[in-house]
Amino acid sequence: MSLLRLAASVLLPLVAFFGAHSHAAETDGKHLFILSGQSNMQGHRPDEAFTPAVKEALGEDNVIVVQDALGGQPIQRWFKDWKAPDGSQPKTTGDLYDRLMGKVTPAIEGVDLASVTFIWMQGERDAKMKWGDVYQASLVGLYRQLSQDLGRDDVNFVIGRLSDFDLDNKKYPHWTRVRDIQVSVAESNSRFAWIDTDDLNDGKNRSGKSIQNDLHYSGEGYKTLGKRFAENAVRLIRENE
Repeated sequence: MSLLRLAASVLLPLVAFFGAHSHAAETDGKHLFILSGQSNMQGHRPDEAFTPAVKEALGEDNVIVVQDALGGQPIQRWFKDWKAPDGSQPKTTGDLYDRLMGKVTPAIEGVDLASVTFIWMQGERDAKMKWGDVYQASLVGLYRQLSQDLGRDDVNFVIGRLSDFDLDNKKYPHWTRVRDIQVSVAESNSRFAWIDTDDLNDGKNRSGKSIQNDLHYSGEGYKTLGKRFAENAVRLIRENE
């Protein structure tokens, strides 16, 4: 064999090998999960069930989880263009969104992202304040706001539907309206999904107190919440690859 042919026989496989791995490096990336909302998101502890589940599905080192939540808060504290049903707009909106992004931005600095999934558990306060008329526009607007700020048009969206706490709308007048909106939005896009929480608010809470049909979830309920978030998030990622 000539020296030229020998060199080719050695170099060509190496070129193919490094070329293939270079392409893999370009297309690989981490999966970002952004979790936010009010009290039932605040009560959810990702490390109990959510984070282990997504790491098992996607790889131990391939996952970034960022959570920021605060109980009793309306969606206007995330959606910056929020307007009341009468068309008025408060002086301050979006402050909790800014707080959330203050955690997201450093977590993804210099990181190639294979996917982004936004996980939302909120709506109780808006139902209580009778702001159901503007909740759909606010929910969709928040999703678009996040997508724009991240510079992506492929963000997945998992919505935790309000539970069966007040189906008669006695304590929270727009409870079922917000529930219906959450489902309607989730079913409007192949990148969206919603999860059922109706069976999560019975049993014993984290303090050991027995609860039934409570506004908040049981200790086991929060673990199940995390599992359902993870299952739907991973499903959306795989379906939209």
